[in-house]
Amino acid sequence: MAERWMPYSIHRKILDEEAVDDMAGKTESKTQTLFEKVKKSMRCSAPCLKSFLLRSIPLLSWLPRYPIREYAIGDLISGITVGIMQLPFGMAFSLLASVPPIFGLYSGFYPVLIYFIFGTSKHISVGAYAVVGVMIGAVADRLIPDSDFMIWDNVTNSSIVHTTSRDAARIRVAAAVTFFSGVFQILLSLVRFGYLVTYLSEPLVRGYTTGTAFHIIVSQLKYTFGINHVRHSGSFSLIYTVLECCYLIPQTNIGTLVVSAVTIVCLILAKELNAYLSKKLPVPIPVELLAVIIGTVISWQVNLEEKYGVDVVGLIPSGLQPPVFPDISLFAQVKGDAFAVSVVGYGMVISLGQIFALKYGYKVDSNQELIALGLSNCFGGIFHSLSVSCSIPRTAVQESTGGKTQVAGALSAIVVLITMLWIGALFKDLPKAVLAAITYVTLQSTLKQFLDIPVLWRKNKLDAVIWMATFIFTLLLNPDMGLAAAIGFSMLTVIFRTQLPKYSLLGQVPGTDIYRPLEEYNQVRPVPGILIFRSSATLYFANAEMYQDALGKKSDIDIAKILSAKKKLEVKKKRIEKDNAKRAKKNGTNMEPEQMDIAVNKMAEREPTYPRAIVLDLSPVNFLDTVGIKALQNIQRDYGEIGIEVVLAGCQTGVVDNLQSGGFFSDKMTKSSLFSTIHDAILYCQSARMKDEETVVTVF
Repeated sequence: MAERWMPYSIHRKILDEEAVDDMAGKTESKTQTLFEKVKKSMRCSAPCLKSFLLRSIPLLSWLPRYPIREYAIGDLISGITVGIMQLPFGMAFSLLASVPPIFGLYSGFYPVLIYFIFGTSKHISVGAYAVVGVMIGAVADRLIPDSDFMIWDNVTNSSIVHTTSRDAARIRVAAAVTFFSGVFQILLSLVRFGYLVTYLSEPLVRGYTTGTAFHIIVSQLKYTFGINHVRHSGSFSLIYTVLECCYLIPQTNIGTLVVSAVTIVCLILAKELNAYLSKKLPVPIPVELLAVIIGTVISWQVNLEEKYGVDVVGLIPSGLQPPVFPDISLFAQVKGDAFAVSVVGYGMVISLGQIFALKYGYKVDSNQELIALGLSNCFGGIFHSLSVSCSIPRTAVQESTGGKTQVAGALSAIVVLITMLWIGALFKDLPKAVLAAITYVTLQSTLKQFLDIPVLWRKNKLDAVIWMATFIFTLLLNPDMGLAAAIGFSMLTVIFRTQLPKYSLLGQVPGTDIYRPLEEYNQVRPVPGILIFRSSATLYFANAEMYQDALGKKSDIDIAKILSAKKKLEVKKKRIEKDNAKRAKKNGTNMEPEQMDIAVNKMAEREPTYPRAIVLDLSPVNFLDTVGIKALQNIQRDYGEIGIEVVLAGCQTGVVDNLQSGGFFSDKMTKSSLFSTIHDAILYCQSARMKDEETVVTVF
């Protein structure tokens, strides 16, 4: 396609910021007092109340308009499929959290129904999330260690763990973590903390989930090898656990290892078959559920627990637990872990929710998601559920099987309820090794995220560094501290970028009012006598000094040296004048002015030719602090002392307000030194007398 040149002409005066404000009719912004803000927020009308209810309870907004004919079949199939998946995932989740399997199933019922009412994402599958399970399990093991529940077994003449008492105590801890994580999420929503997601970039999330995958794998080694190791917590706990497992490998239960290996191989083959037949099958084969059923039947028939010592799930009580408010006394011990769980769970929900919202063209309210997840966890904690988030495999299945709305999630909760009431007790002979194998195979897609590294390295090396740093932090510091360290590191990279920006001198594209960096374009030409300087980052305390230094280097003007020389010259000039006065008083003679000027000029070094004006392009600057404003004042003062005029161009409205509130303007310095465009600033500098005259700018 040939280029199309459309010449245009601009006929107007040179406009500075003051003139633009007058022409555009800038209004003075009135700052509201706290009382006025509270008073305004307390006002309520019928439309406002309706809008508040629809926003707070999204179900009221979309359910009355639910298109049954279009969506019902897809949501029904999707809900049943995901509900079936919730069974093995929930039971495996409970192992990660160090509680009995039934409590993992609760996570697929109570929280899902609450999210159905308050959530805004149509496609994510809320429920068990392995990373959260590991974090809860770490807290439970730390506060309720096996060593506190050792009893003497007269049959074996050895110490054994009283599992009933231990599990009851761990359930209380897990419920407390769940409830308080929900409280934190609700509190964060009240302070509009939904923007937290801005700090969870995609490389950070993917590096984090990959790192947590290793914690999940290591936590399941005891069920794979049939060994009983001490679960470590804190920094480097993963390394300590792996070393202890290696030490205990000679004690491996062969029967457990065989069950685990056979299950892993069968699951991988079944998933490959699923992928191969995906286009021919209306819904995926529920391979995880088949593994649970087949594993239970074989274990029951062969009696794996009695003959080979294979650890099984045990009795799963039918029915629902009565509500019990969590133990408040545990808050002090779990508050840090609960906060970490709340952030990790929310980060996964909002990240995955936004992916599908972008794909299907609707909006996910990040702050409402905090409320929905917080209520789900608070309500779930009271009913012995575990803290929930969303799972990538379940969400992918919910979407691929035709799920269109949150109705699919509600139907999956009904399937889980049926399982808990009538079917769950049938799985008491299920080997825990089967659940561990399901966990391993589920993590396949997460471990494939290592392929992100070369892709990111080619596209953006800093994103690749964030991915790898997040992975290492998570691996070594555990998921909670690892996430905090990763967010801190990610924010530091932003500071590094602003501290190490790209500084450029701009030139004019011939025949246009467009200005580009001289070093990047061959046809761009500098404007004679005028230097245009730009930084790629905002100007604030962290880089203000570097901004001034870079200006000196780019302009080849050592302002400190020149000012020092000028001061020395003035001192010498005064000395000559003083000597001249003494000579006149003594001899009655005086040095002629021309002779004195010659003497002074001889003392002054010859200075190179400097530009008569400097234009600072502030278009990349989105805010100024007091240090940045002071840096601009220093630049104008210092360069002004050697006869170089400094003007500002491209200031955003917020930056102009910062300059005004920061005391930049005075009687001598007004908005007439600020220009909306670089071109206006150039024209002003080229001829100050044309400021009030009409100027014609023609661009071809």
